[in-house]
Parts: sequence; structure tokens; C-alpha cells
Amino acid sequence: LWGRTIYLNIQRFILFQLTVNFTAILIAVLGPFIGVQLPLTVIQMLWVNLIMDTFAALALATEPPVKSIMENKPRNPKEFIITKSIAKHIISTGTLFVVVLLAMIFMYKSDGNMDPKELTIFFSTFVILQFWNMFNARAYGTKGSVFAGLSKNKTFLMIAGVILVGQIVMVQFGRKIFRTVPLSPTEWAAII
Repeated sequence: LWGRTIYLNIQRFILFQLTVNFTAILIAVLGPFIGVQLPLTVIQMLWVNLIMDTFAALALATEPPVKSIMENKPRNPKEFIITKSIAKHIISTGTLFVVVLLAMIFMYKSDGNMDPKELTIFFSTFVILQFWNMFNARAYGTKGSVFAGLSKNKTFLMIAGVILVGQIVMVQFGRKIFRTVPLSPTEWAAII
């Protein structure tokens, strides 16, 4: 039970991490082709990769064992850790995120250039998409919803709260360091 749970938790983090990176790489590569040199700054990417992903790894590693995992067939020890279903999830979810983010860029660029507020909303939307992706990754390998058994994992909830509050504080007070401007509660509600 514990061995299967640990392996599944590693797969969950890989699923989460590669979806984030797939999205970020495509946005960074496509941005200049559509006229946005830096849709995400280096500091913003460091925030996503160092802070958010580290906490997400801790959150996904703390998922407790679920007895139903023992109903699964034993996995082939020669099978690659990234299964076809994980690869499909990474590509489909990452592509959906890229489409949403590109639509935002096109919408904001329709009046010429993206101003600091629009770039802040774009960055925050990127992070919140990955925040919700963490919940999706948590549900990988289960037959339940992303919220099933959530109250049993207080560590996951605490880390999710830290990530969400950290993002809001960083945007509200990051200013020049993170290339952000404060957003209103209504804008935060819409992003979330």
C-alpha cells in the first residue's frame, strides 16, 4: 500500500511539474512570435519553479494511502514512470492552458501593447491555472473528484493556502521586482 502510494505520489508530481513546464515553454516560445517579448519575466518564472513547485511537491508527496489502490493490477517494473495517460494529461491540459493564455494575450494586445496591469493579470492567471492543476494532479490515479478526501490531508490544504496567499501578496507588493501592479479584490475573484 505504501509503496504504491509513494510511486503514485511521484507520478502526481511529475504530472504537475511537466504540465507547468509544458505551458511555460510554449508561452515563452510563442510570446515573441505574437509580439510579446516577455509574457513572463525570469523572476516570475523563478517564483513558479522554485517556490510554487517546491511547495506543490510537498503537497503532492503528503497524499495519504487510499486502500482502493490495492485493487489496481501490479505495474510492470520496466514501465516508464510517465505512462501514456500521464503524457496525454500533460499535453491536453498544457495545451488548454496555452490556448487560454494566448487568448488573453490576443485580447490584451488588441489595443496595441500589454500594459503592466494586463501583464499582472496574465501572470496571476498563469499561476492560478497551475494552482488548480495541483488539485487535478492530486486526483490522478483515483476514481474520485479533485476534492474527494481533501479534508483528510491538512498538509495539502495548508500548502495550497500558502501558495495562494503567497501569490496574492507577491503581486500586491512585488511591484518592480516581480513586474506587477496591485489588483482589486474583484480582479482576484475573476482570476481565481
